[in-house]
Amino acid sequence: MTTARSDTGRTHTVRLEPVGIEFEVDEGETVLDGAFRQGLMLMHGCKEGQCTACKSFLLDGDVDLERYSTFALPDFEEEEGWTLLCRAHALSDLEVELVNYDEEVLRNGTTLRTVRTRVEAIEPLTRDIRRVVVCVEEGEMPFLAGQYVDVRIPGTDEHRSFSMANLPGDDGRLEFMIKLYPGGRFSGVLADGRLRVGDELEVTGPYGMFTLRDTGRPLLFVGGGAGMAPILSLLRSMAHQGVARPAVYYYGACEEQDLFHLDELKALAAALPDFRFVPALSDADWPGETGLVTDVVDRCEPDLAEVDAYLCGPPPMVDAATELLLRRGASEEHIHFDKFTTTTNAQETPT
Repeated sequence: MTTARSDTGRTHTVRLEPVGIEFEVDEGETVLDGAFRQGLMLMHGCKEGQCTACKSFLLDGDVDLERYSTFALPDFEEEEGWTLLCRAHALSDLEVELVNYDEEVLRNGTTLRTVRTRVEAIEPLTRDIRRVVVCVEEGEMPFLAGQYVDVRIPGTDEHRSFSMANLPGDDGRLEFMIKLYPGGRFSGVLADGRLRVGDELEVTGPYGMFTLRDTGRPLLFVGGGAGMAPILSLLRSMAHQGVARPAVYYYGACEEQDLFHLDELKALAAALPDFRFVPALSDADWPGETGLVTDVVDRCEPDLAEVDAYLCGPPPMVDAATELLLRRGASEEHIHFDKFTTTTNAQETPT
């Protein structure tokens, strides 16, 4: 049930079923943020009420919902008892039935925190992708390979989400790959030189479920653009930990000048006993694979039914790859991706 919340700041107990986990949440925070604050990693995506990743069923209790998209939660579903945890404020004790969850990941989350960082490096990777490295100045920002943080846009109260490309515990550093978009709220600050080495950035996190599950299944990575960041973090982590699972990484780009980190990916192929990197170019005549990256995967991979798939790149690529995997027999529970949405009128998709 949805009613109006007060500003009393009272706390309530949230019980998650079927896992039987209980935690306290304040009326002034969403259920999702309350879980994050206490180290519980509930399924989530945009955190803005526009995707369906955190949709759950309210078994008991009352909530007040912040503004959300009726595409993610139609009125008739809200009336039936469905809710979006990223928009829901508890007005009483709640009992919530989780629909999408991974109990191992849920219980092993990292407590959410906000830290000040200093920009340490800015360098081009391609014509429209920049490598940005920041160093945490106070405290620490522990994270798991594949996760992301929210970076506050300088001079505003808005934020952009970027995945870390480096290994966790890298001397307090966070490495991002940021694609430049015309009119982008954050990438515009980066493109026109307003963000410089030495500047301070506020970072909140970590978020994300794009972490490696220890299933022993073959791994399929599909990426494009700056979506390489979390996949590279996972590959670096695999090499660091000596993971020997069969793995292949298909990376889609337009032209050869859009490829980067080729030397490191070659080194990873040598370090990981059963790993292949397959770049695919959609607008180039070259000796490698050509065409849309999802078409290349479809053509080159004989068995997609038994893989753990990790997808990161432009939303149309993620959607096409998901459709391909399901059509070829992959299980939905073995397909992992971060479903981001834009934060500005410009087409600026977080990675």
